[in-house]
Parts: sequence; C-alpha cells; structure tokens
Amino acid sequence: MSLHWPKSLYGVTADTSVFPIQTWRDFEQQFQVHFFPVNAEADAINALEGTSYHQGGHTVDDYLDNFQALVSDAGYMDPRTLVVKFRQGLRLGIQNQIATMLYGQPADTDPDAWYRAAQRID
Repeated sequence: MSLHWPKSLYGVTADTSVFPIQTWRDFEQQFQVHFFPVNAEADAINALEGTSYHQGGHTVDDYLDNFQALVSDAGYMDPRTLVVKFRQGLRLGIQNQIATMLYGQPADTDPDAWYRAAQRID
C-alpha cells in the first residue's frame, strides 16, 4: 500500500544500513508496484474480507488510516458496511467499550461517529 512504502523503505535501511533503491530503474519499478497496483480494488476487497487489515497492536489512528485507504480502494461507500468492517477490525476491548457506552453510542450507520469514539477510547 502506498501509504506504508516510505516507512518500509526506512525500515529496510535501518535494518541493513543500505537504502533498498539503488538506481532510477529500481525506483520506477517500486513506484509502479506501490502506487499503481494492477488489482488495487480486488486487493483491497480481499484484505477487507479477511483479517489482515485488523488493528492488532496498532493505534486507532494508524488502523483508521489504513482502513480508510482500503475502503477507498475497494469502493466501499455504504455507511453500515463501513461501520461493520471498521468494528470487526478494532481490538475487542475497544469494540466492547463502544458497544456498551451508556451515552453517545454511535449509530451503526455513522462511520465518522465510530471513528471518533474509537479514537477517544484509544
């Protein structure tokens, strides 16, 4: 995913002390792979239908950035679908805290309210 490409480059550099792109041709190839994937929509849909996009040990902000990039690439726009997918990917503790809120619990058709609630809890 293009958002993570710079981080991965710096991670490789930190691990090996060698920048992984040595020539202009290397750059062009990597750029094409990361910014113009052949099946970006299908890849995003597959990720959202699996568990690889889940929050895991990431902050809600990092999870949300990745999630929004995926749903954009996948073309998902239905608010209820966005909430379902976002909620499924959240850590269980955050899911439960939002689901058991006495006041201000976000509607299942309001993704932005879910995003804000998760960020407040994290």
